Amino acid sequence: MSRITYPDSIATAPAASQPLLQAVEKQLGTVPNLFRLASVSPAALEGYLGLSGALGKGRLPAATRERVALAVAQKNGCNYCLSAHTYLGKNLAKLDEAEIAANRAGHSYDIKADTAVRFAVKLVDARGRVGAEDLRDIRDAGYDDGQIIEIVQHVALNIWTNYLNELAQTEIDFPAVDAGELAA
Repeated sequence: MSRITYPDSIATAPAASQPLLQAVEKQLGTVPNLFRLASVSPAALEGYLGLSGALGKGRLPAATRERVALAVAQKNGCNYCLSAHTYLGKNLAKLDEAEIAANRAGHSYDIKADTAVRFAVKLVDARGRVGAEDLRDIRDAGYDDGQIIEIVQHVALNIWTNYLNELAQTEIDFPAVDAGELAA
């Protein structure tokens, strides 16, 4: 049971959150618990959707965005986000089981994406204080400064959802994945 009570439907959400949740339902066909949790604060929900939507228009491929989300969720031990992004990774980004396991372990079988995933993990570990060699490596892999900034924003957005879900102990409404069960 969640430690923060969130609306069980769009109709019971705060009035300012209802149109935002309706848009989520229209896009996804459902309203996952994360969105209902965030809707308790219409400003938080609007901010989350705004940043998420803007990043979706960025230059990082959807598969790379999901790889980063998987690595960050694993690093933070967030089972809700790990479950959600495993589902999205498989069904939206078309990542296979081996790639998802690699992402959770902090790397990728795709050479370019591997650098982005490793960089994201370093950002989490170093709380943003990565070395000059890390920045050189990601640039050498073909990422420009705009894409590097997008990776940082994806890490930050995923940390926010990880922390929110861990705080609330949000009920998982995706096929459950446990961060403690990472195959070596």
